[in-house]
Amino acid sequence: MDRLLIDPHTALAEGATLAALLRCCAREVCGPRGQVWAAEPYLMLRVAGALLRVRARGGIALRFDGPPEWLADGSWLPLTSDLLLELVERELTEHGPAEHGPAEHRLDGVGQEANDEFAAQVVSSRDAIATILSARAEAAEDAARASRPPRDPWLASEQALVYGHPFHPSPKARTGSQWPLYAPETHAEFPLRLLGVRSDLVAGQGDAGVLDRLGTAPPGYALLPAHPWQLDLLAGELREPLGDGRLIDLGYGSRPVIPTSSVRTVYEPGTGSCLKFSLDVRITNCVRKNAWYELIGAVELTERLRPAFERLADAFPGTRWLPEPGYRSAALGTRRLEGLGVIVRSGPWAVCGPGVTPILAAALAAPPYGMAEEDVTTAAGVPDAVRARRAGDPLTWWRAYVERVAPPVLDAYFTHGVVLEPHVQNVLVGVDDDGLPVEAIFRDLEGTKLVAGRHDLSGLPGRVAEALTYEAGRGWDRVVYCLVVNHLAEVAATVAEPAAKRASLLDRLWEVARDVLARYADEHGRPVPLAGLLAGAPLPAKANLGARWARSADSAAGYVPVANPLGGYWSW
Repeated sequence: MDRLLIDPHTALAEGATLAALLRCCAREVCGPRGQVWAAEPYLMLRVAGALLRVRARGGIALRFDGPPEWLADGSWLPLTSDLLLELVERELTEHGPAEHGPAEHRLDGVGQEANDEFAAQVVSSRDAIATILSARAEAAEDAARASRPPRDPWLASEQALVYGHPFHPSPKARTGSQWPLYAPETHAEFPLRLLGVRSDLVAGQGDAGVLDRLGTAPPGYALLPAHPWQLDLLAGELREPLGDGRLIDLGYGSRPVIPTSSVRTVYEPGTGSCLKFSLDVRITNCVRKNAWYELIGAVELTERLRPAFERLADAFPGTRWLPEPGYRSAALGTRRLEGLGVIVRSGPWAVCGPGVTPILAAALAAPPYGMAEEDVTTAAGVPDAVRARRAGDPLTWWRAYVERVAPPVLDAYFTHGVVLEPHVQNVLVGVDDDGLPVEAIFRDLEGTKLVAGRHDLSGLPGRVAEALTYEAGRGWDRVVYCLVVNHLAEVAATVAEPAAKRASLLDRLWEVARDVLARYADEHGRPVPLAGLLAGAPLPAKANLGARWARSADSAAGYVPVANPLGGYWSW
């Protein structure tokens, strides 16, 4: 701990890691088992027999005032992430996570073998946060340094997520040592590697013609851009096709691209497009690979969603989306096809109206998650006009925000049978010159699904159709988690931050949100699932801790119930 006192970046990384792990405990371990309760001014938790306490605010977003403590021999001592990690491992090894979800993934009350990867992932994430903070500090001090925040306000918001998912035990854990060269949080930018694919081996679907503007392939070859990190990861598997001429290495592109918040998706300023690459690196819960059925599914969904989004835009002015019109890869076996696959996505500036600036919702939600509340590194991605308008008239700003984001998500589900995935990294909010939300831009079709039974998928390959489909109840859980728990709760907690009476403002913000959702319900026949939500039914919160402990795929993550502030209250 002496190092924490000397190095402020390590101290902030420790605080952020401790806070995220403690949130996971409260939500996934202690809450469902009745081992968390309020004892003003503290929130009390019991983990593996140890008693913990912390001052909390923010409702279900669960933000902390001051350092957490644990009770040892009658004295309250500072809690560290290492100690909490030991307690969590002991608790989960003995009892398992307390999640619910698909029956085959339930682990309630079941002891689990120790996960020898879990602690390393948490520590890796903590070290990565310290590295990010150091890199940003060095860039701020060195005016000549190439790694500087983007001038583009949208890109600045994409690169503002220093601490990552607030309810994930290892939000910044990444494979290998190369990642700072390609990380949005370090303000990286880099040229793409360009490959030529022999024309008879080009795989693709839809319109990926924008890729041909990135360079020139020799006769008999098509251009295929590649993420340089991915090429390093695939070096052994590409040696043979590069040696026999099925692929050729055309070197680096002539201009840099900028990574967005997902790391593997980059913005290419020359074409105004985004490119979504495969990246064989685990980021949060997933190895970020474009599976073959996801490549096909992106193009298929784009065609199917065009009429739905046209109707949504008519019904809810300001609704936008980012189509994914095509993909390209190399037909060199499934592994290489997936590893080299790149999906073309429209850039947000192409769909926003005049005078509208897109901002990533996650940047609008992000407070300083470290224990030092004066740290403002995560606020760098929010334009001054937005911060001023939000602080000066929070209720008006918030009503405009909820009106832009929530009704089209609900209508997509109820009217069109489409499950959008509106978590804070999949939604951009378009603001006007005064900082007021006027548009909502939905992106990333990987998580978008069609409600089973409401769409004819008979012409698609079975695996593609399966990947595009959610049963109605599962789809509703995903909508509610992403929209309310992951998105509105986090943004509302941030809107309430500057107020002297945070709790009362947060109550009023949820009243506004309820009013917006109730108005939609009244105008659309009060669908039963929405009526239950407004009546205060518990909310499903994704169990990221459980998924990491069980080493499950992201799609296998279950949910835990959390209190519903739309019902007018929350409690543990």
